[in-house]
Amino acid sequence: MTIAREIIYYLLFIYWLLLLGRLVIELVRTFAREWRPTGASVVVIETVFTTTDPPIKALRRILPPIPLGPVRLDLSLMITMIVVLIAMSLVAA
Repeated sequence: MTIAREIIYYLLFIYWLLLLGRLVIELVRTFAREWRPTGASVVVIETVFTTTDPPIKALRRILPPIPLGPVRLDLSLMITMIVVLIAMSLVAA
């Protein structure tokens, strides 16, 4: 059972790193709108978005972005990261 828990923990950790990468990519896209990935970065970014999209899109359907004046605050990525961290701590316990 310990090996299975370790495998699950490391898979959750890798997924958390992918979510962190998505956060960085979205911040770069927000502040540098003219930036377009080229070469191998396209493959990496597509992999990050493909693996992290399903739970984030599901959360966006349940909890749509919150309007704050002219800006919309999307909490789905943050909630997904928190859920993964909680799952990691439960598996590690």
